[in-house]
Amino acid sequence: MSVLSVQSVSVSYGGVHALSDVSLEVGEGRLVGLIGPNGAGKTTFVDAVSGLVPARGRVALDGRDLTGKPPHTRARRGLARTFQSSELFEDLTVAENLQVTADRPTWWTGLGETFGRRARANPAVGEALAVLGLEDLADASAHELSQGRRKLVGVARALAARPRVICLDEPAAGLDTTESAELGRRLRAVADAGTALLLIDHDMSLVMGICDHVVVLEFGRVIASGPPAQVRTDPAVIAAYLGASAVGATTGTPETR
Repeated sequence: MSVLSVQSVSVSYGGVHALSDVSLEVGEGRLVGLIGPNGAGKTTFVDAVSGLVPARGRVALDGRDLTGKPPHTRARRGLARTFQSSELFEDLTVAENLQVTADRPTWWTGLGETFGRRARANPAVGEALAVLGLEDLADASAHELSQGRRKLVGVARALAARPRVICLDEPAAGLDTTESAELGRRLRAVADAGTALLLIDHDMSLVMGICDHVVVLEFGRVIASGPPAQVRTDPAVIAAYLGASAVGATTGTPETR
């Protein structure tokens, strides 16, 4: 059974159809890519799945219907996401940034903290730091981090909540080739460890290199879906998004060597 199942999700703003009957599934330990030109509806799709915009259709997590549920309920059920801007708490350390999402305070723990009782370190913080290779930055201030490290901390922060699935909205934006490759290795490790991932990004080398399955949007509709090797040669995808030179780069054809 799929961890995340999205069926016929549609979003409209007045007479504009941002998404039209978009469906996809993400299985446990699978990394699914969602690509398309600017304005194709990728971020709108994640907003709809996470409950930030009204949408028609069905969203289920581990078979439990989330349709109509508010964002905080979806998050508690195990649906996490990152945003295009890597917003961190600048006055906190990396570990403290992760602690914010790892902890699920109760009235009892809140009362204890009011009277000076320090909360115990959540083991999920150390686990997330280890998976993303950030153990040496645990005590570093967020404002000291490079852009590449900030992106990894953003992913680690989502992972620290021990979600069933993470929707990643352009985590490689602003990264150089080396940083993007490192991010790809870490994301693949997260998926291989069992967490389902939905990845949105414009870095075709990243998406085609690490994803198990790729879904392509154009004007809010799915125009292709399948393994990276199949999608990168799909005529509709080439015409809509990649272009011949980009496809050659991902497949290593002579024209781009």
